[in-house]
Amino acid sequence: MKKNIISAMIAIALATPLTASAQTVNLSEAVQMSLNADPRIKEREQLVESARALLDEAEGNNGLRVSANIFLGLAPQVKGGFYQNGETSGTTPRTDGPFPGGLSDWTSLQFAIIKPLYTFGKIEHYSEAAKGNVDIKRGDVRIGQADTVMDVKRAYYGYLTARDSRRLLEDVQSRLDDALSRVKKNLKDDNGESKQSDLYALQAASGMLGKYLSQATAIEKISLDGLKLLTGVGMDSKLQVADDSLQPVPLPSGTLADFESRAVADRPEMAQLEAGMRARRALVAAKKAEMYPDIYAGVIGQANYASRRDTLNNPYVYDSFNNFGVTPAVGMKWDIKLGVVPAQIAQAQADLEALNYKTQFAQAGIPFQVSEAYNQVQANYVAQQKLADGAAAGRRWMIASLADFNAGLEKADKVADALKTYALTQAEYLRTVNDYNMYVAQLAHAIGETK
Repeated sequence: MKKNIISAMIAIALATPLTASAQTVNLSEAVQMSLNADPRIKEREQLVESARALLDEAEGNNGLRVSANIFLGLAPQVKGGFYQNGETSGTTPRTDGPFPGGLSDWTSLQFAIIKPLYTFGKIEHYSEAAKGNVDIKRGDVRIGQADTVMDVKRAYYGYLTARDSRRLLEDVQSRLDDALSRVKKNLKDDNGESKQSDLYALQAASGMLGKYLSQATAIEKISLDGLKLLTGVGMDSKLQVADDSLQPVPLPSGTLADFESRAVADRPEMAQLEAGMRARRALVAAKKAEMYPDIYAGVIGQANYASRRDTLNNPYVYDSFNNFGVTPAVGMKWDIKLGVVPAQIAQAQADLEALNYKTQFAQAGIPFQVSEAYNQVQANYVAQQKLADGAAAGRRWMIASLADFNAGLEKADKVADALKTYALTQAEYLRTVNDYNMYVAQLAHAIGETK
């Protein structure tokens, strides 16, 4: 009996689906999850691998080079010779092969194994350009990581702002509904404590609050879905944030000059520009080196065989259809396109000059970005402090107005004004805290941080 009961309990437990618990993350965890999950970063990492392979290709040109060509063709019949009328001996005429016209099969192989000795800088300059390209792609990865961090913070703080705004508006709406119920009761009882205009004032305020509440609810849902997308947990998964409410982050310490110096030193764009300049200079030098030959050493050989032709064993006569030879060699090889190389040099030089101007703009533009973010941080830090005091005063006004209204000492329109003022001031405070936090994030982004 006990065994049957235990078996039934196990079967029920296995058949009952487990309720998926919501995953709770803080901002740091959300950032790390997103950096690990973002396919845009993985795409850029693969472009780094592609650039490394291009570098290997450039450096590989300094290794052994093997070229070979083998073909099967037809050799013509022998015509002419040392003897009168094309005879191969004093009395015997010569014929070759069973093919029409005396044709013969002909197998030919030419091959060369060479090692570059000196290329006048072609390999070195192309390799240096490829190294610069690798550094540029690495910078793209850092930029992608910084962009992902900004996206996560935007979604995270946006969610907290919308959630706190919704909670605020629900609280105000609840208080307003209580006041509306009291006014409606007074009007129904016709006790003279409320007027019809009181009802209209509160209903107007309720409509405005309802609009803001609906918008906050939608933004809360959108922000959380965005956070799910970025962290890679899936849109159907349950995700919660660890913070109970939106709070302003600490004010970054340091002067504007300190942040500008860090940006010039740490921004991936600055490293990319330096790598780009190095790569472009190397590319110009490589294109100029294309005007010079390659000096090489190696082994060169060939073999030919025509099965139905007699081998001409004469050291003074070359037989191109039956022979074999191989020799070590040292040589120079030119492969110059006289009309193309100057154009390629001009193109590389123009690209270098264009990048130089871009560098000049970046050196001026990046400090401006830092200055903009820094001043916005300072301004919004003060603004959210002032609004915190205003929101606290607005709440006290709302509570006092509601108490006076319940005691019959305050008019409904004044209560509506107090409710709306508190709701708008507190909502503006939350929005300003969100702006402040995002400007702090923007400042970190501007100086090259990726966390």
